[in-house]
Amino acid sequence: MSQEKNEVLELIRRLPDNVTTSDIMEEIYFKQQVDKGLRDVAEGRVLSHKELKERMAKWRKSAGR
Repeated sequence: MSQEKNEVLELIRRLPDNVTTSDIMEEIYFKQQVDKGLRDVAEGRVLSHKELKERMAKWRKSAGR
């Protein structure tokens, strides 16, 4: 069995017994997004706080705010 499958099964085992399918899907999606973010950081795909502020200011200006 793959490590990813084992991690998902363990995630499900830790959830309460009255969990819904929707809750399970949300947890798996959240885990997927966190894992993606951690890979981005490890591979250097990050912005500094200053870069983010500059991009947000530029975006807000272009949106007329």
